[in-house]
Amino acid sequence: MKRLIDAFHNSARAFRRLAGSEAAFRQELALLVLALPIGWFVSTSWSGYALLLGAVLVLILVEVLNTGIEAACNAVSREFDSDIQLAKDCGSLAVLIAIVLAAGVWLVAVGERLAGLPF
Repeated sequence: MKRLIDAFHNSARAFRRLAGSEAAFRQELALLVLALPIGWFVSTSWSGYALLLGAVLVLILVEVLNTGIEAACNAVSREFDSDIQLAKDCGSLAVLIAIVLAAGVWLVAVGERLAGLPF
């Protein structure tokens, strides 16, 4: 049980630090806050609502991992290195893919809602 409590404290510390210093993380949290009520009106089922929120949560998850990659790379060296650049660029690409995924899920849901189809 102590390990779970310690893990929770570590996660809370990371959340506070990211919320305080990472603009992209704050923007995605704001997106989640907006998605909570909007998703309720867009979806026509609990599973559709979960999918909409899950897409935003996956985006936040990928952003957190990208920030971790960048922090680890910066801890190794702040000088230019092509391997470090590749690691950071891959993290950025992962965020872009998550954005496309979330946008796609939301666009399909909104389109189906406007067309009167169940989502």
